[in-house]
Amino acid sequence: MSISIATLKEAVKIKETIQELESRLARMFDGAVTAVKHAVDSAPAPVRGRRKMSAAARAKISAAQKARWAARAKPVAAPKSKRGRSLSPEGRARIVAALKARWAKQKKGVKTAATAKPAGKKRKLSAAGRARIVAALKKRWAAHRKAGK
Repeated sequence: MSISIATLKEAVKIKETIQELESRLARMFDGAVTAVKHAVDSAPAPVRGRRKMSAAARAKISAAQKARWAARAKPVAAPKSKRGRSLSPEGRARIVAALKARWAKQKKGVKTAATAKPAGKKRKLSAAGRARIVAALKKRWAAHRKAGK
């Protein structure tokens, strides 16, 4: 920041004018003005106390916060499901009748297609097949042990 000489000369001139005016003022009031000026300059800045809030303002803030808490704590209603299709009473009656008939058959001991197990003979593993499986397992475990070391 460079200040030109002209600016500095002007600042000095203003400072001298201020001093001259202060001295004239002091002569008018016998030096009382300088004493007041020094007292004002040396006095500490007033310390601001704690701001006080009115009871009405506190009540407004409290009410607003309670409203926020209430809105947050309110249980959210589950969205209503929009059922697209419904079962007619006749269709429901047919299903109920079919179920009752099925339960009656089960009570009697008659196997239905849904509850009957598929009939068929049990398959057995041949000795050659068992040997192939054992050989494959031994080979797999040998490779696993070799990779682990």
